[in-house]
Amino acid sequence: MPQPFAVHRAEEGDVVILGLEGYLDAHTAPEFERAIQAEIDAARYRLLIDGANLKYISSAGLGVFMSFVEELRERGGDIKICGLVPKVQQIFDILGFQAIYDMLDTRAAGLKRFVDVPTREA
Repeated sequence: MPQPFAVHRAEEGDVVILGLEGYLDAHTAPEFERAIQAEIDAARYRLLIDGANLKYISSAGLGVFMSFVEELRERGGDIKICGLVPKVQQIFDILGFQAIYDMLDTRAAGLKRFVDVPTREA
C-alpha cells in the first residue's frame, strides 16, 4: 500500500517553494514530477524544495531531482534543497547531491541563496 505523500506550493517573490511531505518513492514520484513540470510550463524556473516534512526518499524520488536540474539551469533557474531531516539528508550526502545542489538548512537560507544569485535571462 502506498505511503502518504503531498506537495505543498508557495511563492516568495520569483521563487516557487515546493514543500514535500511524507514518502517520496516510486508510487509518489510522478506527483512530484508533475509539480515541477507545471512550474516549468508556467516559466517559473527558480525552485526551492523544502524537505522539512519529507520522511523518506527512494531512488525514484532522487531521480526526479536529477531529471529536471539541467533543464532549469539552461533556462536560467535552479533547484535548491532545504530543511531535510537527518535521515533523508544522509541519503543525499551519500549520493553526492551536495556537489550538484545547494543544500541549505532552512527555507530562509534557501530563499536568501536565490536572492544572492541574480536571475539569468534564458
